[in-house]
Parts: sequence; structure tokens; C-alpha cells
Amino acid sequence: MVAAFLFLSFAILLLIGTPIAVCLGISSIGAMVIQGAGRPLDIVLGTLPQLVSASTSKFVLLAIPFFILGGNIMEKAGISQKLIALAQACVGHLRGGVAMVCVIVACFFAAISGSGPATVAALGLILIPAMIKVGYSPAFSAALMAAAGAIGVIIPPSITFVVYGSISDTSIGTLFIAGVLPGLLMGVALVIVALYIGGKSDLQILPKASSKERWKAFKEAFWGLLMPVIILGGIYGGIFTPTEAAAVSAVYGLLVGVLVYKTVKLKEFYNILVDSASTTATVMLITAAASIFAYILTRSRIDVAINEALINITGGNTILFFIIVNIILLIAGCFLDSTSALYIFVPLFVPVASSLGIDLVHLGVVMIVNLAIGLVTPPVGVNLYVACGIAKCNLKEISVAVLPLIAASLLVLLLVTYIPAISLLFV
Repeated sequence: MVAAFLFLSFAILLLIGTPIAVCLGISSIGAMVIQGAGRPLDIVLGTLPQLVSASTSKFVLLAIPFFILGGNIMEKAGISQKLIALAQACVGHLRGGVAMVCVIVACFFAAISGSGPATVAALGLILIPAMIKVGYSPAFSAALMAAAGAIGVIIPPSITFVVYGSISDTSIGTLFIAGVLPGLLMGVALVIVALYIGGKSDLQILPKASSKERWKAFKEAFWGLLMPVIILGGIYGGIFTPTEAAAVSAVYGLLVGVLVYKTVKLKEFYNILVDSASTTATVMLITAAASIFAYILTRSRIDVAINEALINITGGNTILFFIIVNIILLIAGCFLDSTSALYIFVPLFVPVASSLGIDLVHLGVVMIVNLAIGLVTPPVGVNLYVACGIAKCNLKEISVAVLPLIAASLLVLLLVTYIPAISLLFV
């Protein structure tokens, strides 16, 4: 009864366009009331404050607001334009070079922002018009930017990895390093598709930059390129924890924006704080609501029933287990944001993966790659909507244009899933 109400009410609310946090919260609270039928309401709902507090007050989750703040500061400092100028000076003269610039800069900026939609918003305003100008269609230009922006949740530092690590009790530093190769592999796959599409179009070739121009572009982008080096080097060098690294990234971004680039003023810093607080509040509200949903799954022993069913279906076969995981997450990614999906599915998949001897770091990378693809799959592909608004094309056009990019991403997903060394090589 509880399980039926929980999933049915959640599905109905989701289908009518209710915000995901509200879907999770209302369906969970309703299930709690049904579960505690006959008992005083204040007692039944008395655990809500403790659940919300416990889920949002984990020390490791402090990394989220700091990474968001650091990324926003570096964006306002103009690092996106400097990274684009550097990439364009290096490969812009090649056929399809602007598309390559789009993916390359997305990989670099992903290591600064840690967020897919933020990457699309920061880079799309410049790169989408640039791709259209050289001959790519508006729909494909927007689709490529959306797909490239999805790399932001794979390449460290990734907010999504922080959430997965906090739920599964897995080392976030290890997850970060495990995401490097899959993220780069995703970038290579997107470049190949972009070059193939460009080969069938009449593209304009940009003039080749001189060595002096390349050096100038590198010097201007240097401080932005140094940020992920400091963050990741500090984590893997044992200098600070991922949470401390997030705080360092925010301070470093502020110093670069104010003292080096001198583009971040007091008034802009206030707006940066407001934007960062708003984004953090959204993530934490989803986290709180999703944690209540996960609690109901556990309290009703729905998770146990699902775990037993998965073990029986797979029969100890890891290949079959990953097929099920990928199918479920690819479908879920069409409707759920990554934070909600992780809170719902990590508690279900981790016990089964552990019983099958699957490394939880490998499982985490597989799940994150799935959810990255979900950022560009309609009807709720967040990156698609951001890119659509910039390119002024409709969802139908971009949904068709993104199909070859999704196909390339699925190929990468298969490689990451069934070749664990791609994720675990440097772990």
C-alpha cells in the first residue's frame, strides 16, 4: 500500500510538471501519513526535522556551495572567454575547429564549475553563435554545447560525485580521479561526431593564429587553467580534503577575479553570492526531499524487496546487473535531476553491487555517466533547455540534432561500464 502510493503519487506529480523537490516531498510525506495511520499526526511527522537536518548537515556536503561559489566567481571573472580564446588559437583554424573548441573548453570549464547547466550557460552565449557563424546549424550547435556541458558532471571537481560519495560513503577524492578518463573519453567521442557532421557541411575555416597570439592567449587563460590543478593537486597530494579544496577554490577564484583579472567588483560579488546561495538552496532542497523519499523506501523495506529482486534476476551476473542499472538510470535521467536520482537509486544499487563484488567507485562512475547523458535527453534534459534558449531553436529541433551525440555518449557508457580499468586506472 505504502509503496504503491509512494511511486504512483510521485509519478503523477512529475507528469503534471510539479518541481522535482515538491514531487519527492509530497509523495514521501503522504506515504509517511499512510504508514502511520491511526497514530497522532505530530508523532508520525515528528521525524521529518531530524531527517532533513541529518541529510543536509553532512560535512562533505559543504563542498557543494563552495564549488558553486568558486565556479560563479571564475565565470564572472571572464575565464570562459579566456579559455575559448586559448582553444581557438590552438585548434580554431582546423576544419570543424570551432566545434572542437566547444568540447575542449567545456572539459576545462567543467573542472572549474562542476556543473553541466552552468557550463552550457557560461560558454553557450559565445560558442553557439560562433558555431552557427562558421556553418553549423543552430540546432546542432545548441545540441553539441548541451552535450559538451554534460561533461561537467563527470570531470572533477563534480558536485554529483560529492553527492554520490556522501550517500555511498565512498572516498570523494577517489571518485574525482576516477572521473577524469571517462570525462575525456566522452569529450573525444563528441569531437568525432562534430567533425563527421562538419565534414558534410560547408564550413568556414578560421585563420591560423600565430605563435605570439597563442602565447598571449595562454598567458591570459593561465590563472583559470591553474584552478583545477590547485584543487586536484591539493586533494591527491594530501594537502586538503575535497571539502577544504572547495573552499580553497572559492578563495582562489575571488583572488584571481579581484586582483589578477580585476573584473569582479563589490556589487558583482554581491550578485555572485546571491546566485550561489540560490543554486545551493535548490540542490539542498532536493537533497532534503530525496532523503525523506529514501527513508520511506528503507522504513517500508521496499529497498530490501528491490535488492532481493535484483539479486534473483541477475543471479550473480555482473553483466546483467549493469544492463539493468543502465536501463533504469537512462530512463530515470529523462525525468529526474542527478541529485534526486542518486538519492533514490544509490541505496538500491550499492548493496547489490557490494554482494556481487563490484567496486563502488566503478559503480559511481557508471551512474554519473548515465546521469550526464540524462542532461541531454528530453523531456527534462536541463542542458537542452539552456542551449535552446541561447540558440533560439525549439525542443523538437534540438532533440533530433542531439541523437548522434547521445549515440556516441552511449558508446562511451558501454566502454566505461564493461571496462572497469577506464575508471580505476589511476585509483
